[in-house]
Amino acid sequence: MNRTPVISSNVASVGYGANTLTLEIKFKNGDIYQYFHVPETVYHELMRANSIGRFVNVKIRYNYRYVKT
Repeated sequence: MNRTPVISSNVASVGYGANTLTLEIKFKNGDIYQYFHVPETVYHELMRANSIGRFVNVKIRYNYRYVKT
């Protein structure tokens, strides 16, 4: 999945698969997580957030099933 680099102290890049509703986040420590069944609206909110790291922790981390790849 292609990811877009973002400005964040913890998140390096973010990708989204609209066909699969999969959000992929690469953290600056190198870890990559895929979150499933994430609505496209949530992805757009993430990309517009003032703090991407905070958005991930509050809106995504505990609300969607995920795997660490």
